Amino acid sequence: MYAIQLANRYLTSRIIPLIAVGAVALCVALVVIVVSVMSGFLDMLKSSGRTLMGDVVINYPVRGMPWYDELVRAIEAEPAAQAATPLVDTYGLLRMPYPQGAEKEVVTANVWGIDPASFERVTDYSRTLHWRPPADQAEADAMGPDDPRRKLSPRIVADGLALRRGDTGEPGLVMGLHVSIVNERQRDGSYRSRYGWFMPDHRVTLTLVPISAKGTVAEPREQVFPVVNEFRSAVYQIDKNRVMIPLAEAQRMLRLDEGTLHDMEAPPNADGSQPVLGRSPARVHRVLVRARPGVTPDQLREAVETAYARFEQACAADPSKLVKPPLREMVSILTWEQHLRDLIGPVEKEREMMRILFSIVYLVCAGLVLSIFWAIVQEKSRDIGILRSIGASRGGVLWIFLQYGLVIGLVGGVVGIGLGWLVITNINAIHQAIGERAPLWSWTACFAASTIALLMTVRQGLRGVLLPTLLWLVGAITLGLAGAGLMAHRGTLIWDPAVYYFSTIPDRVDWVTAGITWLGAVVFSVLGASVPAAKAADIDPVRALRHE
Repeated sequence: MYAIQLANRYLTSRIIPLIAVGAVALCVALVVIVVSVMSGFLDMLKSSGRTLMGDVVINYPVRGMPWYDELVRAIEAEPAAQAATPLVDTYGLLRMPYPQGAEKEVVTANVWGIDPASFERVTDYSRTLHWRPPADQAEADAMGPDDPRRKLSPRIVADGLALRRGDTGEPGLVMGLHVSIVNERQRDGSYRSRYGWFMPDHRVTLTLVPISAKGTVAEPREQVFPVVNEFRSAVYQIDKNRVMIPLAEAQRMLRLDEGTLHDMEAPPNADGSQPVLGRSPARVHRVLVRARPGVTPDQLREAVETAYARFEQACAADPSKLVKPPLREMVSILTWEQHLRDLIGPVEKEREMMRILFSIVYLVCAGLVLSIFWAIVQEKSRDIGILRSIGASRGGVLWIFLQYGLVIGLVGGVVGIGLGWLVITNINAIHQAIGERAPLWSWTACFAASTIALLMTVRQGLRGVLLPTLLWLVGAITLGLAGAGLMAHRGTLIWDPAVYYFSTIPDRVDWVTAGITWLGAVVFSVLGASVPAAKAADIDPVRALRHE
């Protein structure tokens, strides 16, 4: 019982244990914040990657896969597959409608030709469409006067889903929200159009370059598309360069559409044309597949490989199909994680490296507790001698200080996790505040506090007391420098979406890491306390009392 009472007395009677608790809390908070942001970034990357391309990707670039509609049916016949969608994947040039005059801005773009209906079943494409009219009058009233959502037509979502203008029937284009430079993000997360340009009110010219089966470049083709909506996947690099058009338009522009197969080696007909062998089917570069609930991407990949083998055999046995699909070994069939391994792999390694590097804070916790407890043991040697002289065992003395370290680790870890949670849940607001000029009240308050601290320094100096004078002087200098820094601050962009892919910082705590860090802080606090505790247990009561 005396061990608990003494540990409580040592904890509550002096300020030095609070310093140890604060040190442990800061170390834990540091690890929780850094690793949670890294884990959140990785989770967002994985979530967005799966949303954008389903669970399994079949890829055969440039030449494309023929008879893809039969492949899609074969895949959807598998119990593990929920839906599949074909797409064309290429790069092109996008001529913007701005600025005024003949010289328009031209940007490169990753162009996806999609079938909107099946693409929606695989990727939940509708959730990414950004421009939507106000749901009700209250939402409209809450919008700013220049918010482009005020003037949106009710058909803009339907046009974006169909990739076609509902009033004219012409094929449309949906672009990433950052492909155009006119969309500016606001403090509340909404966007407004700069310079008076709102892309769904305009048309763009898309230029694609077809490539033949022999790898030669054909004459470029261009087409004018109305912008029917814009999408936001939350992956900045995708929102910055991807556009989507109807699958049939992409196939036509790249000469991947259905045609006639001629025998180029036979003698020409009387009219000069080559004899017709049959039909040349349309082609696509990719097929995206989504798994049924409960089916893992690896299980789906095995089912897709089985479906492709069955599809390949059926085409090979059909004499009417003169154009055969590529062999299985020539086609890439990967899960979405495997497809993005060049991006996901380094991020996972960086997260583990951060965990390893920041585990050094455990040694910091142990060193702080050791040094603080060593000083306490030196100061309390007389008390320890009295305890030993009245019958306290070495184990009892050891347990006092181990319990002391245990409480510091427990309390410091909990406080650190709370501090980390507070920072992470508000990290985007903190980042936004850092990115703006410091408010007037912040640096004036620092200067006022610095002035008060300076006056207290003079007062304590006149009294001839050195320690309070020094402390007030340090406070005055610190507050003065903080005020000067805030006054000079003009905003700093730390989280650049162009570098970190995402437009917002992950704001969820990695509770697994938080729990491991808390446990590590407790263990190393006890380990740090064990050395002084053993020294205290070895104190000779006779020598301690005689020395005192």
